[in-house]
Amino acid sequence: MKKADHLALGEKGEQLASDFLLKKGYVIIERNWRNVHEEIDIIASHDQTLVITEVKTRSTSVFGEPEMAVTPLKQKKLARAAESYLEKTGHKGEMRFDVISVILNGNETRITHIEDAFYPFFSE
Repeated sequence: MKKADHLALGEKGEQLASDFLLKKGYVIIERNWRNVHEEIDIIASHDQTLVITEVKTRSTSVFGEPEMAVTPLKQKKLARAAESYLEKTGHKGEMRFDVISVILNGNETRITHIEDAFYPFFSE
């Protein structure tokens, strides 16, 4: 798969994930939020909870489900990005980390939403 194809697949997956969340009553606050080298795919709000969402998109699950790519290292990076977001916005309420797994393979589209996917330890 060419890099451009890979990026297009990821962008399509993020759009599907955003649409999925909107249909579930979430409010999308930010998409592809960046701070220097940190990134959060989707920042949303649901039932007064800030939801930091990582989206993983694949064309097949042959090598494992997409959510398996949210490794402990990736979780640590997301936690750091979330800390930066909280510092910049001053958000003080509830927060959780979700993962949305998207498989796009020809006619098949499968979306799996994992709420409270992990609980990071924030630095002191």
